[in-house]
Amino acid sequence: MSIHEVFMPALSSTMTEGKIVSWVKSPGDKVEKGETVVVVESDKADMDVESFYEGYLAHIIVPAGDSAPVGNAIAFIAETEAEIADAVAKASSISTPVVAPLAAASKGSSTTAVVEPVTTSQNGSNHREGRIVASPRAKKLAKELKVNLNAIAGSGPFGRIVAEDVETAAGKVSAPPAVTPITAPTTTPISTPAAPKPLPTPVAAVVPGQTTPFTTLQNAVIRGMVASLAVPEFRVSYTITTDALDKLYKQLKSKGVTMTALLAKAVAVTLQKHPLLNASYSDQGIVYHSGINIAVAVAMDDGGLITPVLQNADQVDIYSLSRNWKSLVERARAKQLQPEEYTTGTFTVSNLGMFGVDTFDAILPPGQGSILAIGASRPQVVATTDGMFGVKQQMQVNITCDHRIIYGAHAAAFLQDLAKLIETNTQSLTM
Repeated sequence: MSIHEVFMPALSSTMTEGKIVSWVKSPGDKVEKGETVVVVESDKADMDVESFYEGYLAHIIVPAGDSAPVGNAIAFIAETEAEIADAVAKASSISTPVVAPLAAASKGSSTTAVVEPVTTSQNGSNHREGRIVASPRAKKLAKELKVNLNAIAGSGPFGRIVAEDVETAAGKVSAPPAVTPITAPTTTPISTPAAPKPLPTPVAAVVPGQTTPFTTLQNAVIRGMVASLAVPEFRVSYTITTDALDKLYKQLKSKGVTMTALLAKAVAVTLQKHPLLNASYSDQGIVYHSGINIAVAVAMDDGGLITPVLQNADQVDIYSLSRNWKSLVERARAKQLQPEEYTTGTFTVSNLGMFGVDTFDAILPPGQGSILAIGASRPQVVATTDGMFGVKQQMQVNITCDHRIIYGAHAAAFLQDLAKLIETNTQSLTM
């Protein structure tokens, strides 16, 4: 009997369980090798999962909407139609979940993991070994709208075709769900306190007296926050004048430069002089990372938090950095970020200043040594060097650090240099 178990795959190194978003195939459907069978929600992204084998989807163990630990069986695939009944009987005889990690699957075994997450070529092609790589929803829409997928250039991760690409090709562009980055606003300088951005509004209405289960994304945040309780943290505050930064932003805004990119660039350039602030703790010692990857906190309207990462932000020019951020946010909206795009940060920036918050403390993310909390920039009356009074735009920043490897003097020196760059050397951000 050739019946193969479909296991819940590990789509990221931190994933412990996955949620079934949807089954692309129904029981009894023919399954081709390399064809998408199911869409799985990992910690912070939805990913297509493909079959290693040809056959028939015989039985679904974990229905859409339910979750299963990594390595547990979620379905059976039979090689022939005649074996479907045997697979259903086998599923009925299983009283406890089957735990079989993907790494332990043997080629010679008749019960092997038969799925893999979709990846595409790094050159952005949406074809893989002669096949089109598209999301299940995109394929369904293409069939409904009679759109030729071969003629579409995908805008998803690594060129994957997503639903919006199909709708655009068909002339029906629908707006993606809103997402609110917890960063400096991209349309209004942080120095404008008059109209703070509205707070994220939950998609689902709150029902009094009802207990709403956590989403997969919220559970991932909970695990991270609980893990942070074991880290001895300390915080240091600093006041930074933002007049020069606001002026530079106004000059570059028309060229597509965002305030998020300017802040990330300023932090990254400053970290070049303070590698300890970009490091992290390990039992073996201090881990000095080879790149400066700035993670920027983004609040999702459907609950939870995600931190898209601007890779090597100190080395990328401000224009490319802004384009990269725009792409990251767009794909975060569609839950199409690849794990390396939200798990590889070495330093995190979180900004509630865009909501009018004056000052706040941020919780240290697992695996990082520092996180910078940015408050709103407001006009303040200050004493000038000539003994007079003047009005300057100022913001409060608070840095949270892992006290096992970073001490107060290290954090203070970093904040001093960050302030110096923002206040007197902003033009260096454009180089």
